[in-house]
Order: sequence, then structure tokens, then C-alpha cells
Amino acid sequence: MQKFHSYGKLLISGEYVVLDGATALALPTRFGQSLEVKEIEKPVIKWKSFEGKGKLWFEDEFPIADVISHKFPTEKENNEVSKMLFLALHSATVLNSDALKRGSGYEVISEVDFPRNWGLGTSSTLIANLAKWLQVDPYKLLESTFGGSGYDVAVGMYGTPVTFEKQGSENSILRTSFDPPFKDRLFFIHLNRKQDSRKAIEHYRKQDKASLKTTIEKISALTHSFITCTDLMEFELLVEVHENLISKLLGAQKVKSRLFRDYPGAVKSLGGWGGDFILATGASQEMDYFRKKGYETILPYDEMILN
Repeated sequence: MQKFHSYGKLLISGEYVVLDGATALALPTRFGQSLEVKEIEKPVIKWKSFEGKGKLWFEDEFPIADVISHKFPTEKENNEVSKMLFLALHSATVLNSDALKRGSGYEVISEVDFPRNWGLGTSSTLIANLAKWLQVDPYKLLESTFGGSGYDVAVGMYGTPVTFEKQGSENSILRTSFDPPFKDRLFFIHLNRKQDSRKAIEHYRKQDKASLKTTIEKISALTHSFITCTDLMEFELLVEVHENLISKLLGAQKVKSRLFRDYPGAVKSLGGWGGDFILATGASQEMDYFRKKGYETILPYDEMILN
């Protein structure tokens, strides 16, 4: 049996503009996705997906020959999960003709150890694990399936903080360190809704981005400032500047202005605006502010981020 594991991610800086070349900072989470592969005689892929504590949420079976020839069963046309998984498996065989052995089959068990609505990278950790198993370029596999910049796959592959920058058809991925002395004042709060990454990207692409080049330069500079920052007040100022830049670019209200206007600390969207996790600064007792508003999923930095 083969076993693979990839870590989830949180995008600390560079949301959206990472797609157009801004330098972004992404951190690996303690949570992730595992993949177990067992070879069997029947030439099919028997797939099961679990969500924490053994809860089965998806299963399907595909003949290997159909995967290779891209013959998706018409009766499953309305099953989006089956379609995307089938596409990912087929795309891997295009990238590596030896990815799946003819005449053999596989029992595959995939399990995420976090609720799928958390937005930590169910898709990106899957792509990273598939790339490891089927020995293909993870970024090309992502491009042919879910799309996106690839920063999330980079974190899944490396399991370390990274700076990520798209440079044409190439990616600049550098391992970095992020261990601020004020990390005990950083908390991650779930907004009780899942943000659709593809729809968020579509919304971004529709915006008038006349000032995009200047915004990218400013966000890239902020990313490096986030990494080197050692003072909480300075960090909070960086958050405010970053939020203002993205807000203006998207024509969207900042999450703090929309939901937490009277909170004394800094609040920052992470990844797609409007869902998933936010970052808030403050003392532990100040998190009661969010609990009183109905936000119960609040994780301290050390419980969320892989050190």
C-alpha cells in the first residue's frame, strides 16, 4: 500500500492578485488530506472519500480503460465531484502515460482531517496527493482541472511557509519562515460559509483593473513586510493597507467594515473574500467578541498553523 499526505493552506497575503504575478505569502496548516492506494486485480479505480473521523461523503468507481480514453459515463454527468475526479485522473494519464497500469486496478481512500467547508484546500491537497502518486507535475495537473495560481498546491507539496509568484508560465516558489513574536495574538475565525474559489476568481477577472500593475507592486512589497514584521502594531497597519488595496481593486467592502466595524483589532480576509477563514489580531479574551456574533470556530495560531 502507498500512502501520501499533503497539508492545507491559508493565504496570508496576495489574494486574487497572486493570479497576475503578485508575490504572495501562504502558510501550511496542521490540517490536510491523506491518500492511501492499494493495487487490486480488477482494472478499475474504486474511490472513497472521507471527511474526518471516518465519515464517508463520496465514493465512485471508474474502469481504468475509460479513464485513459476519457470516456466519462453519461449517467454521472450531473455529479460534479465525479466529473472533477475523473478529469483529474484522466489528466494525469495525459501528463504521464505510465500513470495508471493497464491490467491493474486500485482501491483509493482519500481523507481530509478538517471540515470541507473550512476552505483549507480540499481540492489543492487532492491535486498534490494525486501528483505524488501518479508522478506528474502538480501545477500542470491543477491547470487542467481546477485552475488557480498554484500557491495552494505548492504549500501542499512542501508543507512549509512559501512565497509564491507567477512568472508567465513558470512559478517562483521560495520556502520562507514566518514565526512572528506576536503569534499568540493571531487568531483564525471561520465565517460559517464556504467560498467557491472558482466563482471568486471569476468575479475578480471581471473587475476593471486599470491600476493592477501598481497594486501588484504594492502587495508584493507588503508580503515581504509581513514576513519581516516583528511588531504587532506594525502588522496591524500592514493588514489595513493590504485590505484597502484589495477592497479598491475588487470594488468590495472590507470584511471588517461589513461585519466587525467596532472590533478594536485588525481583521483580514484570507483567500477568497466573503467566506472561509479570516485573521484577527487580539488577546484570547477578545475572541468573545466574535463568539457573541455567532462565530464559534476560532483557532489560535499554533492550533491552525504547522510550525
